Amino acid sequence: MARASWRDRIATARSERVATSRTRVRRTVTHRDGAHCTVDGRSLLNFCGNDYLGLSQHFAVTTALQEAASREGAGGVASHLVCGHHALHAQVEHALADWLGVPGALLFGSGFMANLAVVQSLLDDDGLCVQDRLNHASLIDAARLAGCRLRRYPHADAEGALRQLRAEPDAVAMLITDGVFSMDGDVAPLRELALIARAQKALLYVDDAHGVGVLGPDGRGSVAEAGLSVEQVPLQLVTLGKALGGYGAAVVGDADVIAHLAETARPYLYTTALPPAQAAATLAAIGIARREHWRREKLRQLAARFRERARTHGLELLPSDTAIQPVLCGEDARAIAMAQQLEQNGYWVAAIRPPTVPEGRARLRVTLSALHGIGDVDGLVDALARARDATPAPMLETAG
Repeated sequence: MARASWRDRIATARSERVATSRTRVRRTVTHRDGAHCTVDGRSLLNFCGNDYLGLSQHFAVTTALQEAASREGAGGVASHLVCGHHALHAQVEHALADWLGVPGALLFGSGFMANLAVVQSLLDDDGLCVQDRLNHASLIDAARLAGCRLRRYPHADAEGALRQLRAEPDAVAMLITDGVFSMDGDVAPLRELALIARAQKALLYVDDAHGVGVLGPDGRGSVAEAGLSVEQVPLQLVTLGKALGGYGAAVVGDADVIAHLAETARPYLYTTALPPAQAAATLAAIGIARREHWRREKLRQLAARFRERARTHGLELLPSDTAIQPVLCGEDARAIAMAQQLEQNGYWVAAIRPPTVPEGRARLRVTLSALHGIGDVDGLVDALARARDATPAPMLETAG
């Protein structure tokens, strides 16, 4: 029998994506100016980025980046345990631990790498990883690559998590959830999950990529907003590329676990450290995020305004009070058509389709930033209503 052709496989997969309106196209940004992007020669108001606090182009942040690069160079040179661990990396880890009120922190090149590092270092073939069904892809992939048993519970269903843990009472276990869910914008039931993890002797790990900087006292995230301590949530993921406007990530929490990761986590041991200049930019961003509370307050006001006006127009929303405000469209083709209508009116909003979200739940993922104004939000909602009316939902077939 002849070997199957990898080119045929690629062509078949491409044809299937075309047929189901699931092709992916990269857009090239040629210039950014605050909340505006120049794309294909047109200036668009960006409502699909994750620069929640508006820090990515803040003068103090970019100045710190430039000054550190002029002194220390452009790259990270080596892995942390060879010769890549710079004093600026240590300062970022200390600043994050101090801000979030935890004993330790460990820097990684990305949130994807950090999640893989945590699960691979703490679970093996005999381990159990219980996760929310809507967790980020990096958490799902981390469990699969770690080789542990992955069990998923219905979204935000704490009792479902308990059932999964009880089903394997003898296994070393982790209970993992997003803090703020990236596609729905809602917050996990962290207090209930913490109680369950403690009762079941499982380690609770919260990926708070979309929460830190935005939620909780002083922007310390969803774990702090829930009033939970490091004893209840031993590990959290903090991204540096969303509310803090930079790049990279950190795992923060229990000192013993952090030390274990630093010596055993393959994505930490075998990759180049972040550039020190990027660490300098993150240090500046942390300082601004901690002291400029008005940025979080403005986000809350914008989210409330968006939801109020969206309801007035009859737009279908999900229950979110965060900077992530999904507008449900249903079918993939309708989400794409609405996104195109918005772009014609000067707004950039991403259409999110399966497999990123469940079947039949395609949406426009609106994300808000402290750089937006009330007028920007009002204009977007009006444009969303016009786009919906211009692309009505398909009629459902009924039995005759």
